[in-house]
Amino acid sequence: MPQYEILGNDLQYLKVILGDGESIYADAGHILAKGASVNLQTKLKGGFFGGLKRLITGGTFFVTELYGPGEVYLSTIFPGKVIQIPLEGGTILAEAHSFLAAENTINYDSQLAKLSVGWLGGEGLFLAKFNGVGNLFMHSYGEAIVKDLAPGETMQIEASHLLAFQSGMNYNIETVGGLRSILFAHEGIFFVRIQGPGRVWLHSLTAQQLASVLAPYLPKVEQG
Repeated sequence: MPQYEILGNDLQYLKVILGDGESIYADAGHILAKGASVNLQTKLKGGFFGGLKRLITGGTFFVTELYGPGEVYLSTIFPGKVIQIPLEGGTILAEAHSFLAAENTINYDSQLAKLSVGWLGGEGLFLAKFNGVGNLFMHSYGEAIVKDLAPGETMQIEASHLLAFQSGMNYNIETVGGLRSILFAHEGIFFVRIQGPGRVWLHSLTAQQLASVLAPYLPKVEQG
C-alpha cells in the first residue's frame, strides 16, 4: 500500500512513497517532482466520457498516472491544506478544482448538482463524485474546516466556501440576509443549507477573496 505524508504549513504538499507495482493518479499540473524510477503516463481515465465529466467539474480531461517504485511529490496550486479522505465504499461530492490525487481504486465521476445550488451558488452545475475503497486527497483554499453534522443538524454555508460533503446529505440553496448585506457587508446572499447526518469540508478562503485583495497591486493593462 502506498505511504503518504502531508508536509508544509500554509503551502502544503503531499509526499507519496510507491512500492513496486503500486500506483496513484493525479490532476495534471500538481506534480512537483518524482524519483527517476517512477513511471509517469498521461491517460484518459474512464474513456472519452470519463475525461469529459472531469472537464465539466473543473478538473482536467487527462489524468497523470504514476507507477512505483519511488517517491512522488504533489503540490496544491493555492495557499491551503492537503486533506486525506479514506474512503471505505462511501461517496464524496466535491466542488470543482479541489481534487489533488487518489489511489487507482477510487472512481472519479461527476454528478449533476441541484440546479439552484449550481446556478445561484456560482460553483457550476456539476459536482465531482468520488467513490470506492482507498485514499482520496483534496486541497483546500486556506484552512480546511471539517464539520460532522448529527442527524437533523443543519448548517448554512456560503456557496464558494463549500469544499466537499458526503453523499446522501440533503442540501439546497436559500437566501440569507438581503441587499444591504451584499452592498455593504460584501456577503453573498445565497447560502447552501446542508443537513446531517454526515461530514462536511469547508475552505476558509476563496479564490475570489484572494483575487480581490491582490487586484489593487496588479499592473493595469492599458487598452490600445
